[in-house]
Amino acid sequence: MTQASTTTLAPKLYLLTNDDEFALLYRKLETAFATGCIALLQIRRKQTLTLSNGASKLYDEALQIIRLAKTYNVPVVINDDIQLAAKLGVGVHLGQEDGDIREAKQCLLSNQIIGRTCHGDVALVKEAQDDGASYAAMGAVFASTTKPNADVISRRELSDGCQQGIELCVIGGLTAENVIELAGLPIAYVAVVGDIMDLPEHQIAERCEQWQQALGTWQTPAL
Repeated sequence: MTQASTTTLAPKLYLLTNDDEFALLYRKLETAFATGCIALLQIRRKQTLTLSNGASKLYDEALQIIRLAKTYNVPVVINDDIQLAAKLGVGVHLGQEDGDIREAKQCLLSNQIIGRTCHGDVALVKEAQDDGASYAAMGAVFASTTKPNADVISRRELSDGCQQGIELCVIGGLTAENVIELAGLPIAYVAVVGDIMDLPEHQIAERCEQWQQALGTWQTPAL
């Protein structure tokens, strides 16, 4: 009896910003980008938006981050805001209540990434595929400090999500140690916030490399 053949299909590391003071955030991002491990960045600055001048401050921050990301050839998406994404010339990630995918496709360039939050609902993943999103995000995979009350989804739900004809992103409580529990699933992106961005600046590069090593062992059945 022969063993089933396998192929390595490593997910890409998708980094989200946290709410660090901007100068510290910028240095952490530069360190992470320099490792070559980051495939996609989402600018998500919830605390900045709570300020009286939050919208203009976010625009200024985003401009600087996007310039930095371009230096390292890292594509960028903005969280929730189609108009800001269009103004900045980047992609967008949309929650279920934060805009329409078809509107985003009309406002953004054809090569810009459009993501959609789908929680644990496979029907929403299929809807995102039908509407033309670039990827669908499912989670939370594990409990996380970012969203401690989010519902945790099952491996079966993730497996079903992977079969909907759209690249799948997983998010929620993921670490370089527990991500291996998802091995065998054809996941496109692993989204990370706290496991990288909440570390001290001097630990960022090593943690990114640990992520690269973990994802480098990924195995899924060959077709």
